[in-house]
Amino acid sequence: MFTVCRATAALTVWLIANSAAASDVQADKDRLLDSLVGQMTLQEKVGQLRMEYASAGPNPQAKLDSIVDGHVGAMFTSPAASQASLRELQEAAAQRSRLHIPLFFAGDVLHGQQTIFPISLGQAASWDLQAIGKSARIAAREATAIGLDMTFAPMLDISRDPRWGRMSEGYGEDTYLTSRIAEAVIPALQGPTLGARDSLMACVKHFAGYGAVEGGRDYNTTDMSARRLVQDYLPPFKAAVDAGAGAVMTALTSLDGVPATANGWLLHDILRQQWQYNGLVIGDHGAVEELIAHGVAEDGERAAQAAFTAGTQMSMRDRYFAYGLPRRVTLGEVTAQQLDSAVRQVLATKYELGLFDDPYRHLQGAPANQDQRLHRAQARDMARRSLVLLKNHDQTLPLSRHARIALVGPLADNAVDILGSWHANGKPDQAVTLRQGLQSGLAGKATLLYAKGANISDNPQAFALLADNQVSFDPRPTETMIAEAVTVARQADVVVAALGEARGMSHEGASRTDLNLPGQQRALLRALKATGKPLVLVLMNGRPLTIGDESQWADAVLETWFSGSEGGNAIADVLFGEYNPSGKLPVTFPRSVGQIPLYYNHLNTGRPFDPARPSVYRSRYYDIDDTPLYPFGYGLSYTDFSVSAPRLSSARLQPGQALQVQVTVRNEGLRAGETVVQLYIRDRSASVSRPVKELKGFEKLALEPGQERQVTVQLSPAALSFVDRNLRWVSEPGWFDVMVGLDSQTVQTASFELMP
Repeated sequence: MFTVCRATAALTVWLIANSAAASDVQADKDRLLDSLVGQMTLQEKVGQLRMEYASAGPNPQAKLDSIVDGHVGAMFTSPAASQASLRELQEAAAQRSRLHIPLFFAGDVLHGQQTIFPISLGQAASWDLQAIGKSARIAAREATAIGLDMTFAPMLDISRDPRWGRMSEGYGEDTYLTSRIAEAVIPALQGPTLGARDSLMACVKHFAGYGAVEGGRDYNTTDMSARRLVQDYLPPFKAAVDAGAGAVMTALTSLDGVPATANGWLLHDILRQQWQYNGLVIGDHGAVEELIAHGVAEDGERAAQAAFTAGTQMSMRDRYFAYGLPRRVTLGEVTAQQLDSAVRQVLATKYELGLFDDPYRHLQGAPANQDQRLHRAQARDMARRSLVLLKNHDQTLPLSRHARIALVGPLADNAVDILGSWHANGKPDQAVTLRQGLQSGLAGKATLLYAKGANISDNPQAFALLADNQVSFDPRPTETMIAEAVTVARQADVVVAALGEARGMSHEGASRTDLNLPGQQRALLRALKATGKPLVLVLMNGRPLTIGDESQWADAVLETWFSGSEGGNAIADVLFGEYNPSGKLPVTFPRSVGQIPLYYNHLNTGRPFDPARPSVYRSRYYDIDDTPLYPFGYGLSYTDFSVSAPRLSSARLQPGQALQVQVTVRNEGLRAGETVVQLYIRDRSASVSRPVKELKGFEKLALEPGQERQVTVQLSPAALSFVDRNLRWVSEPGWFDVMVGLDSQTVQTASFELMP
């Protein structure tokens, strides 16, 4: 008893001491921020709310003078910005400005800085939260080592329309999976302590609804019910806020007629009041200025007022905060209290980043040969985990190392596009192409033949309007290139065709109406099929493509996305069987662009189509198989897994009670492998129509041949809730179906009742 009391007393003393220390830190912070705000002029206050480009531009001295005068609060950088150039900018702010307030530096680090990991959509295909987190931690270390304090990532926009090029930047179509990834990525980027030497503040984007632009056309209008927004599109951002994300970026788009950057309902009512978010809100590049084009502000001054009073605190690439806000303050349209509050938020962000203690904490000089010191083993591991085997007829894969292999296609020896969109400081000369990976894997044991076979696009002129247009075109006639590839194929035992998109084709501003492979590539694959040789299609792309014909022509199909610096080695590892593929699709692959939007967790209709009992007056397309080509969660392995029917801890669930769902998973094949057990639920009857199924849990596990394991997934009470007509999260009594399987389509079902 005495020992317990002594321990309790010691704990009480420790808690009081640490609480006092925390209180002292907060008091010091408050005193510093209050002092700075109290000394600032109106122009200096507005300057803290402006983010400018770090490039020197045509007049570098003018940029330095602007910083010294206190007219800039932060900088966004290009991947190639040197530490020396950033240090010069920081010296202008921290040493030469009147109040010595440091800048913070931000940039786009979406899937790596120097070491480039698979694009975010590819990482989501791993369904491996630990591996995704490791990739983010490495990216943070590399980015902070060259001077960045913040990254404009992760992108948490749910997207169900692959015509949208920015789908490549996000984690797919599912709210739950994206939320879980957000919970892994935010702490990995920021680390245990914001302001640490390797801590990179996350600025999550784009708040909100950007992924649902009409027609999949970038920057277009988003229009949806508030209930759908709150239930499907906002939860990943809420997960990021709960995980401690330091900043939020507004979307460039409008939501139900109100641009996100001037949307007080989003930025104030939801973000600040409901979620109690206390971080920084940054407008996307040019978003304040674009309020004029949106038609909600008649000039720059009113655009600045609309964005600022709605809750946008910092303007990126600003033109209008600079002169618009001072005048609106003078006129009383923006209050001094509103201005001081936003300035204090910017200063608090810099305080959290540790910049008042040491403005140069990320500008200490990069390690020797920093741009050559890649984390190759980790990049290779992440890339292998992201690959999804979509088809493997007659065990075409894995390939024999003694086979004579023909490798063809415009992406077969392409070091530029394998890095993917927003590849930060990744360098093509450091990337491993598929040709290099296969050659290394063969190690002289067999012959690798090669021909390009086709250009990546039928329309070189279209690339002039793409943000990333580094594409080389072979001037030879298409017929000549295909004939060369066919000649090579006929000399081989098996043909590997690397087809898909250039990275600029799945990028910001790169929306498509046609998701087929370009005509040259389709003609090439058709000609290769005609040789009669076993044919492996390796896809490289940033979005689902409509590959119905190609999937029939090929004997095996491997989805590799844009797999990064070690992509070629990772793909070769899977093709040769050194690694058993375990990826699962984070997004549905349609058969035709006419099916879009096509996603697994859709609502039912009053006349759902039943393939087993076809009927005329049912919700379907009559001119196509109405199912997906490949469903959400789908992915094959070189072994076979079985999953038992789900066993529930209770058939009657009391309100507030959790449910345990248990299944037995067995490796029925002859190879070790990993798979992802996926748990879905359906609320059979509620006050609003509910989806036919919703992902609510998953577990990735590895099994040896013949090994089986009991997997238990817990369904929390919150997993049974939904947003009602009054935008409240509620649970209602009734019957629920629990579905478990290895993809969203092939499942086994059990049921339980949630009691009143």
